[in-house]
Amino acid sequence: MRRAPTRVERKARTREELLDAAEWLFSEQGFHATSVDSVADAAGYTKGAVYSNFGSKEELFLAIYERRVDAALAEIESRLDAAADDPTRAIEQIAAGAAARAGGGDGWLAVFFEFWAHVLRHPELRDRFAAQHARAMEPTQRALERLPAVRGVELADDPRRLNTAFWAMQLGLRLERLTQPDVIDAGFAARMVKISIEGAARDGST
Repeated sequence: MRRAPTRVERKARTREELLDAAEWLFSEQGFHATSVDSVADAAGYTKGAVYSNFGSKEELFLAIYERRVDAALAEIESRLDAAADDPTRAIEQIAAGAAARAGGGDGWLAVFFEFWAHVLRHPELRDRFAAQHARAMEPTQRALERLPAVRGVELADDPRRLNTAFWAMQLGLRLERLTQPDVIDAGFAARMVKISIEGAARDGST
């Protein structure tokens, strides 16, 4: 006999279905243009179901971002493991993977920047957004920290600052690609990261 799902399992399924619907709508319409009512309708639930799982539309977006970071980190960690002896190659592969994900979802990229601008005016959200952003960036910082010992080089600056610069460059180029796809192709950010790493690491013997 098939076992009926428990209350906890039903609640978890409801939450995931709401997240799926919200992620699709945010990517298609944008954060501000998407209402809680439309999320509930798309998922097949009432607005009350949304608010029983998430305190606000912002909470809903942050939960989606956290879920995406979780998925990205699983991929990133596997890339780091596969290139454990070569941090430079690991960082390049991570950048290429990020470019591939972005290339398949301009809608998400657009709403990500929209929400980023939104949290700058809401300090109560900014810290939570920044915490997820920092979590996504942490593996590449670890790879940079290993680079001097593995390759016998010196870094031109503090690993955290360099890592932030690499990420800012990638995100900035992806933003430019939204309006200049003829200039910035999907893999350009990854190629620029490779060039930047080469410039940030110098021979330790000199």
